[in-house]
Amino acid sequence: MWESTLGHAGLQRHAQDKAVRSTREAMLVLMATAAWLAATSWWRPLALPDEGRYVGVAWEMLHSRDWLVPTLDGLPFLHKPPLWYWLTAAAMSAFGAHEWAARLASLTGATLAAWALYLFVRRWADVARARTVLIVLLTMPLYFGGAQYANHDMLVAAFVTMTILAAAHAVLLRETSVPWGSTLLCAYALAALGVLTKGLIGAVLPALVIAAWLLATRRVRLLALLAWWPGWLMFGLIAVPWFVAMQARYDGFLDYFVVVQHFKRYAGGGFNNERAWWFYAAALALFTMPWSPWIALVLRRRFFADGPRRDLRVLMAVWLAVVLVFFSLPRSKLVGYVLPALPALAFLLAEVVATRRVRVIAGVAAVICVAIVTGVGIAAPHSAQPAVESMRDKMTVRDRVLVLDRPVYDLAFYLRLVGPVPVASDWAGSPLRDDWRRELLDAAAFAPESARRILLPSDQASAWLCRAGTTWVFGDADSVDRHRWLTQAQPVYSDGSLAVWRWPGAAGTEGCRAAP
Repeated sequence: MWESTLGHAGLQRHAQDKAVRSTREAMLVLMATAAWLAATSWWRPLALPDEGRYVGVAWEMLHSRDWLVPTLDGLPFLHKPPLWYWLTAAAMSAFGAHEWAARLASLTGATLAAWALYLFVRRWADVARARTVLIVLLTMPLYFGGAQYANHDMLVAAFVTMTILAAAHAVLLRETSVPWGSTLLCAYALAALGVLTKGLIGAVLPALVIAAWLLATRRVRLLALLAWWPGWLMFGLIAVPWFVAMQARYDGFLDYFVVVQHFKRYAGGGFNNERAWWFYAAALALFTMPWSPWIALVLRRRFFADGPRRDLRVLMAVWLAVVLVFFSLPRSKLVGYVLPALPALAFLLAEVVATRRVRVIAGVAAVICVAIVTGVGIAAPHSAQPAVESMRDKMTVRDRVLVLDRPVYDLAFYLRLVGPVPVASDWAGSPLRDDWRRELLDAAAFAPESARRILLPSDQASAWLCRAGTTWVFGDADSVDRHRWLTQAQPVYSDGSLAVWRWPGAAGTEGCRAAP
């Protein structure tokens, strides 16, 4: 009896020690993942236009204290929901206006998604496979770069990833007679957060993946889980209030957000970045080098033969296919849209790459990751950071700022401005393309009174400048050819693209008389 008792106690201690070691390893993996993805996030300026635009919206939200309405240069910017802006504004509030803080939402999303994949594979396969999958994912250049890019793509990809993993985990738990309700409830909550990040794809993509997987694995009766009322109640409590509040604030918001920014952008033309149907297949092959050559081995029929991980392989294959097909159908395509496919691709590649080669390939891949991010930083398109650094000690808090012809999206972030910057342009004189002009004019339709103070016609710029006070004018290097009155201003900076002039205002009476 004593031996039996001691044996049972020993087994309990062994189980407890194993659980402690497992938890410790999981936390070490989490910290190592975060450290690697953040390694080069701090030294390069914000990339234009995307990083500057979205960080600028978060910066305005932080200083306006209006946590409901995202604004771009003081005007309602209703393209995206607010979660990414909330997280980024909170990060800058806590840590200051640093590039790495502006990228923290994307970094956090990428870290948690990679960690969730590791935990899922460890639970339903084994520790060795989980480590390999994680290494493959973290050394894909597209994933590494996306984690350090301040826009919505990586965060929504993270929520899509975690939603799919949580839902699949719930299905597999249900089949082992383990409580699964809380896990499925978590999946619905994560889907709601995805919707609050970038709209309907936060729920549509996971639903399509899980439905296709259930059908492919003959779990048809479990499709009812997609209509599970406790989950939809959780989803509604998280996702719906912001949309209701915005529709109450702006009549026509839902039409603009859902019809224009979702259905028309997905199904119609007239938007930027039109690409061929094969664009994402080529992008994945290119931006997952040096892992992508092994994709050919995944396509073998016997790869999906019956075995201990067949369900997982089918899940990942369906996941990859759904994301590729879904985003290949629209004409408008951006590389970042395909980020939700990378966790599935990483699992499939880890299944076919020989274990002895993983470290060598991962080392080469890590060098490529750092080299690409470094190259992007060196070739960053005309950030305002150098201009601001060169003139920071020359400005006073009473000085004003004017931008000519196009917004400089990162200007408010680097100048620490707390109000909108007027933009002088020929607003009615050129076709309305899917560009910065369309963004601002769409925003102006929701706040016409504010727009009249911010969007200045070009022929009114000189009169605006001649009010009291010094004004710093930002524009293209060739702006002087379109605005002849700039010859009366003092050039203070030019990098061949972005230029800055100092206009003395009412004190410079000669300049004001010369202005048309």
